[in-house]
Amino acid sequence: MSVSQSSQTVEQQQFFNVIQERRSVRSYDPEVKISREEMNEILQQATLAPSGANLQPWRFLVIDSQELKQKLLPIAFNQQQVIEASAVIAVLGDLECYKLAEKIYGMAVDAGYMPAETAKSFVERYQGMFASMPKETIRRSVSIDGGLVSMQLMLVARAKGYDTVPMGGYDQAKFVEAFDIPERYAPVMLIAIGKAAKPGHPTVRLPIEDVAFFNEMPKA
Repeated sequence: MSVSQSSQTVEQQQFFNVIQERRSVRSYDPEVKISREEMNEILQQATLAPSGANLQPWRFLVIDSQELKQKLLPIAFNQQQVIEASAVIAVLGDLECYKLAEKIYGMAVDAGYMPAETAKSFVERYQGMFASMPKETIRRSVSIDGGLVSMQLMLVARAKGYDTVPMGGYDQAKFVEAFDIPERYAPVMLIAIGKAAKPGHPTVRLPIEDVAFFNEMPKA
């Protein structure tokens, strides 16, 4: 095996370890804090996730104030990780993400990734498409992209030695009201992040033959 092949194997194993070591952790060390600088680094890496038309509709409300975590606690059905974790990240989908198309594609032009004319046509296409699209269709789209960035965020956190748990169990209407979330933003999920006080429970997965099929789905 060559040096490059050996290096590649090590890199692959490191990545597989991150995936395999990620657990949904519900008990956190409340003394561990994550700096704003490191949190921004985690979020920046998470935003390398793919999104439809590269419109990057994810938005993050990072709740790291203990007072605000206490406010969130009953909204999240008193799940203790809300107040023990270093922070709770609310992942939101921007229903008006197309309004940033000009900025996004302009950055692509500046980086030399596409001609200005191509960028102009993309901006016109997606602004027109989203402007005429039903709100629920946009909501589904940004929720898919929000799920992609959420998974990436949890893997980045694990790679940096932190633990997470995704939380769908919370009152979205009360959350929107309590944290004054504008109608433009649709809640996707909450993610608690910090250092585990107790390890997450190991889980089982269905065998691959129960979930993966080639070329056609089983009839029953």
